[in-house]
Amino acid sequence: MKEFAERRQAISVAIVPVGALEEHGSHLPLGLDSFHAWELAKAAGDLIPCFVAPLVFYGLCRSTSDHPGTISVSGQTLQMLLQDIGMELHRQGVRGVCFVTGHAGGTHGARMVEAGEHLLAHTSLEVAVVSVMDLLQEAGTFLQCAADSHAGEMETSLALALWPEMVKGTAPEAYPDFPGPILTREKLKHWPSGVWGNPTLASADKGHRLLAAEARQLAAIVEQLTQRIEEKEKLFFNPS
Repeated sequence: MKEFAERRQAISVAIVPVGALEEHGSHLPLGLDSFHAWELAKAAGDLIPCFVAPLVFYGLCRSTSDHPGTISVSGQTLQMLLQDIGMELHRQGVRGVCFVTGHAGGTHGARMVEAGEHLLAHTSLEVAVVSVMDLLQEAGTFLQCAADSHAGEMETSLALALWPEMVKGTAPEAYPDFPGPILTREKLKHWPSGVWGNPTLASADKGHRLLAAEARQLAAIVEQLTQRIEEKEKLFFNPS
């Protein structure tokens, strides 16, 4: 308690890592998105002063909902949980929140944004909502599969680097064939492998480089939030 009370005088931003429990092909662990978000948040925290909140392990999984092992929460549950966490961080004196998700599902991300907008409307917090897919600018120089998204080159590389004991070989390159804007009840039929990309291009070296590049970009976002908070407080205390 004492350490937190002392540190919040100098540290204004908390990173809240958010993951998911869903299939990742036949070769990667179900919790990979959560493991990724947690390791990324810690790595960014090593680069810039901030709080790293405990991991939110569950998320909203739509496209993988029929695959064995996927355990999803509703969008309403996810949004309300993140709103409550943000409100409590604000009550405890944190002035900025950066939600970072290792799960890049569109409906999942939209609910995170809604939670962030609620916090903007009802608190004085500065808020960022970041997906790992937003942090690939540097990694684009060494990743090879342009269409990679799920259980492919990127995530298999991360797993080989950070959790090699959980990797069960590899899987063939594959992509879903969902029918465009038409929603389907037969999700497994359109994405039987659960792979979106090319796992055969993965390596542990790419995984280490990817996490480091993501951490640098996440730390830069935390720095931007910190600067916004400092500028706002400067105006408040020195209006002239």
